Amino acid sequence: MNYPTKPHPLMPHSATSHPAISLPRLIAHRGLSARAPENTLAAVRAAHRAGCTWVELDVQLLGDGTPVVWHDATVKRCSDGRARLADLDLPRARRLDVGGWFGDEFRGERMATLSEMLALVDALGLGLNLELKVNRGRSAAALVEEAVPAALDVLSPERLIVSSFSGEALACARDLAPAARLALGVLFEGIPDDWRQRCEALDTFSVHADWTRLSGRGARAVREAGYPLLCYTANDPAAFAHQWAWGVTSVISDDPARFAGHLPDRE
Repeated sequence: MNYPTKPHPLMPHSATSHPAISLPRLIAHRGLSARAPENTLAAVRAAHRAGCTWVELDVQLLGDGTPVVWHDATVKRCSDGRARLADLDLPRARRLDVGGWFGDEFRGERMATLSEMLALVDALGLGLNLELKVNRGRSAAALVEEAVPAALDVLSPERLIVSSFSGEALACARDLAPAARLALGVLFEGIPDDWRQRCEALDTFSVHADWTRLSGRGARAVREAGYPLLCYTANDPAAFAHQWAWGVTSVISDDPARFAGHLPDRE
């Protein structure tokens, strides 16, 4: 299925300084994570086969400083190993099976380095929402230094959003590239009272919110200010349906195909 990619008519408050990003209604969370092991090359290939045009992925550093596509602080949940990411170097990380936990057909899948993943995303012509995952005790600045220039080297500004819960990480990323070159997304759970000040301080492109904590008032404030609003991680189109009317731009979903036939028309 090919998902609609027509851009939302509302643009950020400083639209002229941001890349001309055309967001689809649906973005595949950690690749097509309902159908393949999350944050793997296999999940991104699955998303592409399913017709997704954008994927969301997490990046953090191994103990030796290698940026890899991974969500948790440890490898316990999504591999056959038990270790903190901070204690692994690349050779040890590569020995892990990161697919067998999901299904036998993915047995032997290996942890992807950021460079490998960027090459695949580029080859498939996908857009990427890259989340800077700063787990406890890890350096936001070191992660940004390794991950953001690498992403900028491979993907055009129109195909990349760098997002994070970490204000420090986003500030470091903004120091590396101006808004015209790098779109930043601020991750919130609920929309806080000071959301706009935080966005303006970083000259961010988009606001990303937990759909279960989103209110109509908060969503409309974001949209009226001209920011694209991305909601994570919605997998029930019926439960989510009323939020489209609040002006949500895109949904980040483990299985975007569930939304087939449940998408409103662009205004």
